[in-house]
Amino acid sequence: MRRPGLRPGKLLAAAGGSARLGLLAYKLLVSAGEASGDLYAAELVKALRQRLPDAEFFGSAGPRMRAAGVRAAIEAESLSVVGLVEVVAHIPRIYAQYRRLIEALERERPDLAILTDSPDFHFRVARRLKRLGVPVVYLIAPQVWAWRKGRIPTMRKLIDRLLCIFPFEEDFFRRHGIPATYIGHPLSRSVRATLSKQDFLDRYGIPADRPLVALLPGSRAGEAARHMPYVLDAVEAILRAQPAAFALGAPAPSFFENRELKLFRERIFRSPIQVIEGDTWNLLAHADVALAASGTVTLEAALLGVPMATFYRVTGLSWALGRLLVQVPYYSMVNLVAGRAVVPELMQNEMSGQRLAAETLALLNDGVKREEMRRGLREVASALSGIGNPMDLAAGIVEDLLTTRRR
Repeated sequence: MRRPGLRPGKLLAAAGGSARLGLLAYKLLVSAGEASGDLYAAELVKALRQRLPDAEFFGSAGPRMRAAGVRAAIEAESLSVVGLVEVVAHIPRIYAQYRRLIEALERERPDLAILTDSPDFHFRVARRLKRLGVPVVYLIAPQVWAWRKGRIPTMRKLIDRLLCIFPFEEDFFRRHGIPATYIGHPLSRSVRATLSKQDFLDRYGIPADRPLVALLPGSRAGEAARHMPYVLDAVEAILRAQPAAFALGAPAPSFFENRELKLFRERIFRSPIQVIEGDTWNLLAHADVALAASGTVTLEAALLGVPMATFYRVTGLSWALGRLLVQVPYYSMVNLVAGRAVVPELMQNEMSGQRLAAETLALLNDGVKREEMRRGLREVASALSGIGNPMDLAAGIVEDLLTTRRR
C-alpha cells in the first residue's frame, strides 16, 4: 500500500526498515547559471550526499555539478552572459533553456529547490516552484544591497531560506524580513595550492629568476575578449621597464578556440606569456602579483594572499546604465568585504595597458606597499572564513527543511 504523499521511489528507507527519516530518497532541483555558482552548488551537493546518500539531484548543471552527480536538465553554460545590454541578444536562447528547466521540474516535482546566484533567471524559476509548493533555498544572495533594491519584496515572497556568503549580508536581509543565514564563503575552505612553487615552475617551464605576474582576464570568453588588448599592452609595458615572467590563466584547453578570443592567439603565442589551463589556484599561490578581472578570482587571490590590481570593462551603454543603478563605495568584492580600498580598481575607462602596468610595477618594486596589501588581504580572508565549514552548514539547513516538511 502506498504511503500518502510519497512517490514509490521515495520508499527506500521505509522498505528497508530504517528509522532515520533523512534516508528517504529525496529529489532535489539544483540550479546554477554561472561558473562560480556551478562550483558552489557542486560543493553543496557533495555535502548533501554525505547526509542524504539516496537523494537524487537534477537541474541546470555546469561541469562541476555534473561531475558531482547532478543530472542536467539543461547545461548551466548556456545561461552565462555578462552585461545589461549584452544579454539582450541571448534572450531567445536563455528563454528556451528556461522552458526546458520548467518542464523538467513540473514533470519531476522535487521536494526542495536550491537556486544558486543568477537572480534574473532564478526568480522566474522560483515563481513556478512556489506555485507547486516546492520550498526554495537560495545559495549566494542577489546583491540587492548594491542595486535593484526593488527586488526585496519579491525575495520575501519566493525564498524560504537565503544562504549568504559575505559577512555583511545576513544583517541586511534579516532587517528586510528575509530569513537569511551567513554560512561563510565556500572558497575559504577549498582554495589552496597543490604544488610547491618549484614544482609549479618546473611543470610549466616558468623561469625562477624573475617575478611572476598572473594574468586573469576573466572566465567568460566575452569578458576576456574585452580585457585582452589592455592586458597584452600591459605585458609589453612591463617588459620595457624590467624583466618578468607572465602566466595567463585559462579555464579550459578550448578557451582560445572561442571565436571572440581567436583574434588574440597569435599575439599571445608570440609573447613570453605561458598559458596555464585549469590551474588557477596554483598560479595565484605562486605569483608575485596578479592582474585579475573583478569577480570570484579576486576572492581566490585574496584567500591565497597574492597582491593584485583588479579591472573590468563592459560596453559603454552597460557602464552608463550601471553607474545609474549601482550604489556601492567599491566595485571589487575584496574592497567591499574589507570596507576600504585594499586593492586598486581600474574600471571601464580607467583601465588601460599603461595603468595596469603602473600598478603591477608599483607592487613588484615596493616591498612596503606589497606587505601592506597582504595584511589587508589577510583581513578579508579572515572575514570570509565564517564559523564552520560553509557547505556543511548549508547542507544541515537543507536537511532540516526537508525533514521538517515531510513530518
